[in-house]
Amino acid sequence: MSGDHSDATIARRVRRLETLLEEKGLLSGGALDESIDAFLLGASPANGAHVVARAWTDPAYRARLLADGTAAVRELGYLREAAPRLRVVENTESVHNVIVCTLCSCYPLSLLGPSPSWYKSEAYRSRVVREPRAVLAEFGLHLPAGTEITVWDSSAETRYLVLPRRPEGTGQLTEQALAALVTRYALIGTAAV
Repeated sequence: MSGDHSDATIARRVRRLETLLEEKGLLSGGALDESIDAFLLGASPANGAHVVARAWTDPAYRARLLADGTAAVRELGYLREAAPRLRVVENTESVHNVIVCTLCSCYPLSLLGPSPSWYKSEAYRSRVVREPRAVLAEFGLHLPAGTEITVWDSSAETRYLVLPRRPEGTGQLTEQALAALVTRYALIGTAAV
């Protein structure tokens, strides 16, 4: 993709597409709004948190999730058939993962809900690639100097989700209680759990 991907430019393009669909009688404005509302209804970071909690409590599910994120997440009913490939990357004691889309804001919407404004900002998209440790520190995440930081660039074909490290001392928590610990920021990699 090339050209200007600012929010204003994208909004103009979307509005023009909507207008063309309406003018050609292919879709009414009301039907389009209903479709968007239905799509967003199930989009929530609670979905991604549920995926993570299941992976923390079910080693077989965790293995499937890391091997084929798309199939494993579909097991829980969160991805549509036409969704881009989902790759799940796991944080470990020595590696921390963070997600970005340098071109625009590709993002697993059904698992994370609408993207935060900072995720779409040019500052985040350019800086997290060049200086991930500094950007993470601005989010309040200070990693040990020896921790390797891997930045994953989402695209229209592949979206990423971070599998955060399970916090110590949570061995007795239920899957539901564990899911309550997981934030959208942890699923993107700009925070730990």
